[in-house]
Amino acid sequence: MSYPNTKTPLENRDTWQTPRDLFQALNAEFHFQLDAAASDRNALCKRFITAEENTLEADWSSYVTSGYAWLNPPYSDPSPFIEKTAREKELNHVGCVMLLPADTSVGWFKSAIGSASEVRFITGGRLSFVSSLTGKPVNGNNKGSMLIIWHPWPTNHCQFSTVDRNQLLAYGKRLMERAA
Repeated sequence: MSYPNTKTPLENRDTWQTPRDLFQALNAEFHFQLDAAASDRNALCKRFITAEENTLEADWSSYVTSGYAWLNPPYSDPSPFIEKTAREKELNHVGCVMLLPADTSVGWFKSAIGSASEVRFITGGRLSFVSSLTGKPVNGNNKGSMLIIWHPWPTNHCQFSTVDRNQLLAYGKRLMERAA
């Protein structure tokens, strides 16, 4: 997937961090044990897999004993991450919540819903991802977002729903304030 109007330098285009308040809201539901695509600077879980460790080759079940991994994959090509997530669910019963651009017209979306349990479209606005260059949230995301969820247990169809961005972020912010 290409974003022709982006001003982000090529080497930083796939290193945006998930907004922490969004992550905290989802972590309250899923209790993530692994950030499956992270770096020392942007990891959201104690356990994480870096680009050098190659999440596409790593065995996620050595990090996730039961439950879920978090994955905000590189948006330039999420297909191999979707395939890896489907394999981890099938072979190791590892669940995953993946944050992706809300675009149902791309091939990887059809592939994802073939193995996923659930899709939640984030409505009510776009997310402001955190720049890997500045560490600050940046407005102007050119696409909406969705969560694709693979539950660790067998499912035979993919459910679709929505979640309001502002409610999700407000809940995550409250959780972060309580923990501070």
